[in-house]
Amino acid sequence: MPYKIIRNDITKMHVECIVNTANPYPAIGDGCDSAIYHAAGSSELLAYRNALGKFEECDVFLTPGFALDCQYILHVVSYYEGEQTNALIHQCYQNAFQVIEENNIKSVAFPLISTGSYRCPKEIGFRIALEEIQTFTSQHDVMVYLVVFDQESTNISKQIAAHLEEYITDYYVEDALLEEYCYAMPASVKGSIPDSLEERLMHTSDTFSEYLLYLISLKGLSYPEVYKNALVDKKLFSKIKNGSHPGKIVAQCLCVGAHLNLDEAKELLSRAGYAFSPSDKTDIIFQYFIENEIYDMIEIDIQLEEHGLPYIIK
Repeated sequence: MPYKIIRNDITKMHVECIVNTANPYPAIGDGCDSAIYHAAGSSELLAYRNALGKFEECDVFLTPGFALDCQYILHVVSYYEGEQTNALIHQCYQNAFQVIEENNIKSVAFPLISTGSYRCPKEIGFRIALEEIQTFTSQHDVMVYLVVFDQESTNISKQIAAHLEEYITDYYVEDALLEEYCYAMPASVKGSIPDSLEERLMHTSDTFSEYLLYLISLKGLSYPEVYKNALVDKKLFSKIKNGSHPGKIVAQCLCVGAHLNLDEAKELLSRAGYAFSPSDKTDIIFQYFIENEIYDMIEIDIQLEEHGLPYIIK
C-alpha cells in the first residue's frame, strides 16, 4: 500500500486515526500533544486520559477522537536522548503499527515522532519514520500519511520555494533557446574529485554504477546512507550497484542521496545518458537543490507536487 508525506496540520487530517506524541503522565504536553488535546476537546480527552494512568517509554494506547474528524487517537509515549536511543523511536513506530493492525485501522496520520519537545533532529526522525512506514506499508493495506512540517519547517520550506520560483523563471526556457544551453558534459569532475590526471584517467570509462560507487567512496558515505537519503529502495539500489541501468528520476535521487555537487551530478548522470534539461521543470528542481546543496528528498518531493509534477513518494 502506498504512503504519502504531506505538509498539513495533523488535527485537520481526514483519516480514521491520528497519532499523538503523548506525555507519559495524565497531563497535556507541548507541541503536537497540546494541539491534539485542544482540537479534540481538552476536558473530555484529559478526563479519559486520567483514567488510564501513567505509561512508560514506547507505550501506545488508543482513545476516541472526540471532536476531531477521526475515530481514534493513537497516543505514543516517545523518547529521545541522543542517537543511542534511536532504537526506542523505531520501537514507538513498531508498537503503533501493531495497534493499527490489531484494530483493523485503514488510514492513519503520523507526526514525526520525538522531533518536537524531545528534540530528536528532524533528519534522524525522517529516516526512522520512513524506514518503519515503508516496512509496514509494503506488507499491509493501510494508507499512511506522514505529516512533517511544523511552523519552523514550513518557514524554511517557503524560503526554498521562493528561491526555487526565481530559479525556474531563470532556467525554464522556450524550446527555441535550448540550443544555447545544450553542451557536452565535461569529462572531468570538479569539486571534491581529486585533480590528478591519473585519478581521472582511471574513471573515464566507468559505467554509471561504477562511477556512483567511486563517488560514494570519495564522500565517505555508506551504501545504506545513500539509498536511504535518496529514498531509493534497497533492492533497487542493489540492482543498480550490480550494473542495472537506472531511470532518470532514480539517477537524480541518487545524486541527492550521495550529496554530490552540481558538477559531480552532471558527470554521473552523463554516464547513464542523461543531462539536466533547461526545459524540464523536474530537472530544474533537482538541479536547484543539488546546486544549492540542499540534500532533502522530502522537500524536493513537496516542490514537485506543488508545481503539478509527478512526485516520487507514492
